[in-house]
Amino acid sequence: MNNLKSKLAAFFTLFVLATSVQAQSKEEDRIKASVSVLNDFGQMQESIPSQLLDISKGIIIIPKMINAGLMVGGKHGKGIAMVRKANGEWSDPVFITMTGGSIGPQIGVQAVDLVLIFKNSKSLTEMTKGSFTLGGDVSVAAGPMGRSSSASTDYKLEAEVYSYSRSKGLFAGITLNGAALAVDTKANNAFYDNTSSAKTIFTASNVSSQAVDDLRGALADFNK
Repeated sequence: MNNLKSKLAAFFTLFVLATSVQAQSKEEDRIKASVSVLNDFGQMQESIPSQLLDISKGIIIIPKMINAGLMVGGKHGKGIAMVRKANGEWSDPVFITMTGGSIGPQIGVQAVDLVLIFKNSKSLTEMTKGSFTLGGDVSVAAGPMGRSSSASTDYKLEAEVYSYSRSKGLFAGITLNGAALAVDTKANNAFYDNTSSAKTIFTASNVSSQAVDDLRGALADFNK
């Protein structure tokens, strides 16, 4: 009987470990997809101005967000959020979700790669207290275009968040007003082993992960 109990305990332990590794792998795939989004944006002739990235305090990347609509637009996507810390380095990624939509002349369904640039990190750190709505809690606008730092010199950067969306290799204009951003607690617990809150990930976490290192590297390369 004791031998049977030992075997069952060992099996249960292996099952839990395998499930944990599989869950973490899913989140690593999300990070890798975010790296691909940055690389794809960086290869485009017209892209996010380096000046805007220089002053940015936060970024959200959502690969292949579903954007659908027939007068009433609906959106759903999973991505990552990072803030720039006081020393200029990017934080570990916090996993997030986007849901909701808006009223507008949107017809059809498309998958878009979405990048949101935040001028202030407070909006993202406040997200740890609950979801917030684009266009409601924070203002959002289509971002200025241009690879060079001078491309947006005369642009009045009055919005809190600037959006860039890409579909099938081309920039795609979408309406984000009414879309809600929230922390994906389940994904964060899986990737960080239930040890870190979203606030801690933003401010103090320093996870050992090749995927996260590649993500920071992609951000650094993008801004060159």
